[in-house]
Amino acid sequence: MKVYVGNLPWSVTDLDLKNLFAPFGDVESAQVVMDRDSGRSRGFGFVEMAKQHAAQAIAKLNGQEVESRALRVNEAQSRDKKASSF
Repeated sequence: MKVYVGNLPWSVTDLDLKNLFAPFGDVESAQVVMDRDSGRSRGFGFVEMAKQHAAQAIAKLNGQEVESRALRVNEAQSRDKKASSF
């Protein structure tokens, strides 16, 4: 399952994100989304892990403070292609 993690502190790295989720199970991938132009964090990221572990992580980490910022953690929504207006 892909998990969205929002309101991340700017200092959080991919490894920090992986380590945050590791206590809940095997993390397949963890990525902080970076701004293409500046190379700085955009303040959110994604983690992929088994569904049952992801559900536990969401329940425990949503609202938890990291560096005085309350995380927003939930199941990532797929980005649908824009429908044609014809």
